[in-house]
Amino acid sequence: MDFVMVFFKLTEWLVYQLLANSCYRAAMKLKNHGFLLLTNHPSHKQPHHHFPLFPSFTKCCLNKDQQTLVCDIQNTLLLNSRSFFPYFMLVAFEGGSILRAFLLLLSYPLLLVLDYEVGLRVMIFITFCGLKLKDMKNVGRAVLPKFFLENMNLQVYELLASATSYDIKVLIFTRVPRVMVEGFCKDYLSVDDVVGTELHSFGGYFSGFVSSSGVVVKHKAVKEWFGNEKKPDIGVGSCGLHDQLLISNCKEGYVVSKEDTQRSAKTIMPRDKYPKPLVFHDGRLAFFPTPLATLCMFLWFPLGVVLSIIRLCVGIFLPYHMSRIVGGFTGVNIAIEGCDYSWEDKNKKTGVLFVCTHRTLLDPVFLTMTIGKPLTAVTYSLSKMSEIISPIKTVRLTRDRKQDGATMHELLSEGDLVVCPEGTTCREPYLLRFSSLFAELTDEIVPVAMNTHVSMFYGTTASGLKCLDPIYFLMNPRPSYHVHVLGKLNKELTCGAGCKSSHDVANYIQKKLGDALGFECTNLTRKDKYLMLAGNQGIVEDHGKSKSKRFPF
Repeated sequence: MDFVMVFFKLTEWLVYQLLANSCYRAAMKLKNHGFLLLTNHPSHKQPHHHFPLFPSFTKCCLNKDQQTLVCDIQNTLLLNSRSFFPYFMLVAFEGGSILRAFLLLLSYPLLLVLDYEVGLRVMIFITFCGLKLKDMKNVGRAVLPKFFLENMNLQVYELLASATSYDIKVLIFTRVPRVMVEGFCKDYLSVDDVVGTELHSFGGYFSGFVSSSGVVVKHKAVKEWFGNEKKPDIGVGSCGLHDQLLISNCKEGYVVSKEDTQRSAKTIMPRDKYPKPLVFHDGRLAFFPTPLATLCMFLWFPLGVVLSIIRLCVGIFLPYHMSRIVGGFTGVNIAIEGCDYSWEDKNKKTGVLFVCTHRTLLDPVFLTMTIGKPLTAVTYSLSKMSEIISPIKTVRLTRDRKQDGATMHELLSEGDLVVCPEGTTCREPYLLRFSSLFAELTDEIVPVAMNTHVSMFYGTTASGLKCLDPIYFLMNPRPSYHVHVLGKLNKELTCGAGCKSSHDVANYIQKKLGDALGFECTNLTRKDKYLMLAGNQGIVEDHGKSKSKRFPF
């Protein structure tokens, strides 16, 4: 009986919030909007001008006497972030499933007419209901930072960085869920603390509801944090009402106006200004999932699956040169450079070792199509499905140096071989450290610089199903591969001359390939990648806190 009463009370609350209260507020919004349109008509222009209550944040002058700075990440640190919908979509798609993401997209028309707080609760429920805490942690660590950095307001970030250099305590107060922004704010922005909306969870899963404290009211949260007798020294916010109330509780208030948050050369953060290099990131979506872009993705998805299967069949069943031509008609763009083969010796007793940069699992396949002759590829952790559908021979290695060396040496005696000494893929313009094993096997070494471009889906993953990597890559409307065969190394540059070690050869080839692609060489390895993206290899925990690791460039 108690359960029935609780159910009816919950139903009554939902009806009130979603129908009565929200529809009334939506009607008032439409009324006010129509009134504003009327008053903005040329015949109703007012002679006076409206000025912001607070000066622009560009006029903020920091000093060592100041102790605290408060701001929000939405509408302040992030460009054009009036709606946080794209970031909820990233969590729904990458942490949940494509069905959850589709339901969130269907809710968007409803979100347009709902009150902000109710709309936020609806997005939270659809995105987080039944989502594992572990999955949200992975998304917050491996997916969201890329999109936060690409949409970061450079000028506001520089203000926060200056505050950190003055030992000013930086606090983030936001209405969005804390779990979505806290990791990024602390790891990349060196923020001292984040106060956001708390989500209810049980048994390792989110319930989809906000905790009993409710959605954060920023100016009230500031008062609770500092107390009634103390105020933060600096407040930075947008022109919105809640931000105006926030910064009015500060000793000094500054505003990030709409013009300041527009994407321009001055506000977009370039890669070289990132707080730390973005070498690794995970997730399937290669675009910022605004509602319109997400709708286009879902409309394309069925056709993309069919097109991917067709492209796979073309690569498997047609001859190499023909598959390259037919693949081009289906939208796969292959750019080839440097394939003259003047160095090829038909009387050689051993095969040539092609040393490639590693962008996707399809690197050896596209190299085979480029050269037009069968190659053998060695792999580390290829799925059974990928091995079955592979149009070329693949041999799995064991990560035992002695055994893998013997296997590769035997394969070279049978023909040409492809190896990716990075050991894992990297999406960004960086090259991981090259394993030196390949340099000990032969003097017939041909470096190959490979790069890819996708517009919708990434063809690699660290925590997802690897068997779907080729499918997702080929689902892109126009995926492209750039293959640049640099030519065989001179013998004096290999270990055969006796004056270079295998490590010297590996480092030389890494630099040569990096220069050809315009990529930066690093000392990062496969373990570093999975440490950052999946958190399951080489991670060291100190009293429950992960120690950040600098990139050893």
